[in-house]
Order: sequence, then C-alpha cells, then structure tokens
Amino acid sequence: MAVMFFRRLLILLALLALNAGARADAWLIEIDGAIGPAMADHFVRGLEQAEEANAELVIMRIDTPGGLDISMREMIKVMLAAPLPVVAYVAPGGARAASAGTYLLYASTVAAMAPGTNLGAATPVQIGKPELPQMGSDKNSEESSMTAMEQKVVNDAVAYIQSLAQLRGRNSQWAEKAVRKGASLSANSALKMGVIEIIAPSVPDLLVQLDGREVAVGDKRVVLDTAGLGVRTHVVDWRSEFLGIITDPNVAYILMLVGIYGLLLEFYNPGVGLPGVTGAICLLLALYAFQALPVSYAGLGLILLGIALMVAEAFSPSFGILGLGGLLAFVVGSILLMDTHVPAYQIALPVILGVAAFSAALLVLALGMLMRARKRPVVTGLDHLLGATAVVEAVPGGVARVSLDGELWTVACEESLAPEDRVTVESIDGLTLRVSKHKER
Repeated sequence: MAVMFFRRLLILLALLALNAGARADAWLIEIDGAIGPAMADHFVRGLEQAEEANAELVIMRIDTPGGLDISMREMIKVMLAAPLPVVAYVAPGGARAASAGTYLLYASTVAAMAPGTNLGAATPVQIGKPELPQMGSDKNSEESSMTAMEQKVVNDAVAYIQSLAQLRGRNSQWAEKAVRKGASLSANSALKMGVIEIIAPSVPDLLVQLDGREVAVGDKRVVLDTAGLGVRTHVVDWRSEFLGIITDPNVAYILMLVGIYGLLLEFYNPGVGLPGVTGAICLLLALYAFQALPVSYAGLGLILLGIALMVAEAFSPSFGILGLGGLLAFVVGSILLMDTHVPAYQIALPVILGVAAFSAALLVLALGMLMRARKRPVVTGLDHLLGATAVVEAVPGGVARVSLDGELWTVACEESLAPEDRVTVESIDGLTLRVSKHKER
C-alpha cells in the first residue's frame, strides 16, 4: 500500500510540473448584447477564472448597443484592477461598441477592432434623447439647452471617459466628442485617430499582432508573448443564464405581480399553501432582480398603491372610484418602474397593458362575486333550516330523530312518525325542530 501511495504521489507531482511549464491560454469572453447585471457577472467571473488559470491575457470580444451605467462601471473596475492584460476586440464584422461599449474599449489594455465595425455614440442614455446641436454650434449653446441634472450627467461621463483615455494613452478629445455629441467612428478612422491600436479580421490574427507588444498592467510593463497561444472561450454558464432571465425587466415585473397576488390569495384563503409558497418565491426572486436593476421607487410605490386600491375596491365597493384610481396608479407606476432609458431594460408596454387588463378583469370578477354573495339567502345561524326537508332516521323511545346539515336533531310533530318518513321544518324550539309530515299521494 505504501508503495502504491508514493507512486501515485510521484505521478501527481510530475503532472503538476508539466502543467507549470505549459503555455497559458488566451481566454475569450464574449460581451454580446445589452450590458446589464448578468453580462457584468459573466465578465467578472470569467476574468477571475482566467486569473486562477494563469492565462496570458483575456480577449473581450464586444458587440453591444450599450447598457446600464452601473454594470459598465463594475466591469471597468475589475478590468483596471486585473493582474493580466485585457484586450477589447470589437468583432466580428458588422459588430459595434456603442455607448457603454465605447467606455469598455477605452478602459482596455489594448483596443482592437475588426474591419466593418464601429464605436461611439456614448452620450449617457439617462438624459433621454436630447436634440444634438447643429454643426458649428459651440459648447456653451449646447449646455444651455440642457437642464442642470443633464449637464451634471454629461460632465461626469466626459470626465470618466477622459480619465480612461489618459490612463491608456488614447485620444481624449474624440472621447469627449463621443459623449457630448454622440459621435461614432469606423475601425479605420479609429485607428488613424488613436482611439484603437489594432485592426484584426480574426482572433488568430489579433494574437499575431499582439505578440511582442509592450503594455502596462498595473504598475509594471509586460511584453506579450501570444504567438501560438490557444484560445479558450469562457462560455455562459447556468448561473449567468438564470441571472439574465430574472433580471429581464419584463420577467422581474411579472414575478413581482405573481408574488403579490399569490400572497394576497393565501391571506384571503389561508391553509391552501401553494399560492403562498409560490408567491413568496416569486417575490423574493423579483426583489433580488430589482436590487440589480435601476428601479424607480416612485414607480414601485405607485404599483403597490394601485394594487392596494383595487383590493380595497373588491372588499368595500365604492362604485368604481377606488378601482379606477388603483388601475391608473398601477399603469403609471409600471411605466415609471425602470429608472433608465436603455431600451433593453424597459418594461414592454404590451406586457403592462396585458397585466393591467388582467388586474381589471380580476377586479370585475371579485366585484361580481361580492354582489352575488350579497343577494344570496342567509346561510349562517339556524334560520336557514326553516323550510328544509329531512328523512326520519329512527324513533327510539317514541322520540323521532332526523339528520340535517350533518347533525342529528330531535323533532316534534303533531302526527306520529316512523323511520323513512319525510318531514319539513316549520320552526325551531331550542334544540328541537318542529316539523310537519309529508302527506303520501
């Protein structure tokens, strides 16, 4: 046994030695689509795994229309602190690094683009869609058309991208133009203006051009040795896919409503269990998604107020005033819920209208059930037994007994009764039912 143990130990040490001397790989992380919490999580964990695997460098292949500012800044923080080079590569042909993608490109160690790609249009989308100044207008006239808050947002974005440009030695003047005027550049123009360093049609060609290039990684200079490197793609795993699903604003919105309605149903009819459990799970998932999304608390408050008013209308009818007010608050809150103008992170209007129609139908159904319930005869106390018919089950000791509403009652009748006789309740005297006997025909 001892010989086998030492033999296995020697084999393990030999494998570790071989791995230590092997060439590291280039890790490829794809940023494809709108940048949000799921994309940021995918990139950050991919970069961490590349560090653990002692990768030579990370290639961030970009094709994005932009995304959320908070997710973009999270990615840039991790990128600037990384102990290995991060190459931003806008590819394949026809791809773009718009808006937030331009910031990522400026923050990268080396910026590269494939032929037929473009970057730019980095004006912060939080200020909506301002009218761009006409050619020849000066900076002062442009700023005068903005509100104070819009000016603060734009100035902050300009300072941020300029700091990245100065850190990486890229064209800071064009970076300001991309933010203030929404300018864009093709790959060839970006290379000429010093925005990027490389134009490469493919990843292998990119690695060839990177070989021997000296770059700054943190406080030290590193010479890249990329010739013959293998490329390892960091695939999107189940966690990133799941996060991408629940942080979709439409999905998070529906999860929140399912959670609220599920809990209301459980409170209204306790003991069922399924609506409460389902509602609690959905509500927790929605709250987790909302903490990663730019949520307007005013919109969320209006939604909750709307639901509360519709529930109040169902339980204490006010001729539709509470219900219509609640429906209006619900729709307005749903529209305002996402505090961003990024199209990919807006709740679709058909979804809002569909849910509002469902809520209105539920309200009408509840009101109809309530009105029908008010018109029904009384079903509580003993008065509902009047006029009921029953069959005599036994006459022990000359005292007739009948079964009514699941209870055994003593009955009194002016006529003699026998088992199987049918009787009708005429009145109630304490615990005795006074009945009349059905005449045989």
